[in-house]
Amino acid sequence: MFRHILIPTDGSPLSARGVLTGVNLARALGARVSGVHVMPPRPFAGYDENTPLYAGLTPGDWRKHHEQAAREALALVEREARAAKVPCSSGIVRDALAWKGILRFARSKKCDAIVLGSHGRGALGGLILGNETQHVLARSKIPVLVVR
Repeated sequence: MFRHILIPTDGSPLSARGVLTGVNLARALGARVSGVHVMPPRPFAGYDENTPLYAGLTPGDWRKHHEQAAREALALVEREARAAKVPCSSGIVRDALAWKGILRFARSKKCDAIVLGSHGRGALGGLILGNETQHVLARSKIPVLVVR
């Protein structure tokens, strides 16, 4: 069935549910997993390394902060896969649109399924899927499992 499952993560609790489900599915199928975290390519257009951003951060500080958050989010995928004895790789993708980064990574790694957490927000968010999830579902050429 599925041999290589992509598990996108942003480090949120909903994303963690997707990680657990994706790893468990891979274990049951004898598949491998790839974790991916998509981060913006830069904080804002027009800033350089020496321009302070919000809270006094330079773009370099901003990038380091986001790269650390990405590594922490991907660490959960790697830990769960190791505990389940599922082969795992992971990567950070830079893209202004998370759904585009997810789909680009899936193509580049030749994944044959995607398991991701739903990111609904607010009172209505519980009834509808998050925007990024909707974009992945609408544009993916491979099966997508959404975990709520």
